[in-house]
Amino acid sequence: MADIRIHTLKLGPYRGYLIQGDKTVMIDGGFPERAKDFLDALDKLSLRPDEIKLIVLTHGHRDRIGSVRIIKNITGAKVALHREERERLENSLKPEPPAVTIRERFLAGVMKRFLPPIDIPAVEVDIVLEDRAFSLAEYGIPGRILPTPGHSRGSVSVLLETGDAFVGNLAMNALPFHLRPGFPIFADDIEQLRESWKLLLSEGAKTVYPAQGRPFPINAIRKVLRQ
Repeated sequence: MADIRIHTLKLGPYRGYLIQGDKTVMIDGGFPERAKDFLDALDKLSLRPDEIKLIVLTHGHRDRIGSVRIIKNITGAKVALHREERERLENSLKPEPPAVTIRERFLAGVMKRFLPPIDIPAVEVDIVLEDRAFSLAEYGIPGRILPTPGHSRGSVSVLLETGDAFVGNLAMNALPFHLRPGFPIFADDIEQLRESWKLLLSEGAKTVYPAQGRPFPINAIRKVLRQ
């Protein structure tokens, strides 16, 4: 296996990632209409678009899938998404999970009021992920895609052998939602989300790469689980 390099992508207000090994895997597709941001980022990294062979979508919400169609067209990469989320992408659906607490329901209401409607271009899913691990060895990446439901029914995470865990919105580490690492403000099933974190801990997660906020050590999640 080649040395692994991790790059942050800003395709909108939140983060996606590139994992560069023998081949390059992209984590999440960002907000809609971010093709220029994507190409500018690749240029700074001296990467060709066709070096990206796989786009792993951690779930099917608009901030994760918005620019997937144009990025897929640019790169020729395959798109991987869990079967529970497939319909959202292939049929341009825009569901959001419920907020977890009263404070977070208030924040969600404010966001919905001020965020403009967003159309999500439909995209065919090439690799339909199931409720079992999916190896990334074919893509030259020493790691797996693991089912980690809770934020949404079909949320997944990418866990490398190094312990680097790319979790989408399974955690947040950014204002206005959190002053420090914590669980997301939206979740379909908070107890299922806790079980997904226990799985990642048992599988050796060490550093968490969230969609919202900077990476942080897994001990922060251990503290949240004890609360």
